[in-house]
Amino acid sequence: MESVQETIELTRASSKGQIVIPKRIRKKLNMKSGSLFIVTERDKMIVLKKLDEQGIDRKDIKTLKLVEDAWKDLGEGRYKIYSKKEFFKEFSKW
Repeated sequence: MESVQETIELTRASSKGQIVIPKRIRKKLNMKSGSLFIVTERDKMIVLKKLDEQGIDRKDIKTLKLVEDAWKDLGEGRYKIYSKKEFFKEFSKW
């Protein structure tokens, strides 16, 4: 299993706001032209979640709720400071 550190790649936004998702990630997620995503943002962070062709399902809604709850916890100071190694270990559980 890949660690989160092994999956991090950099990309740049174009003048039109377009971002290229690296080929390795597109292949891993079976992305094709026209793939549908949920996009949300908060505090300088963008979260993309690839959807199935059927659109949003209960699992997607649950994931979005968990992300929203995490942002709320951060905003209210309920968080833990991790070392880089601890952070990636915890993040890989997601």
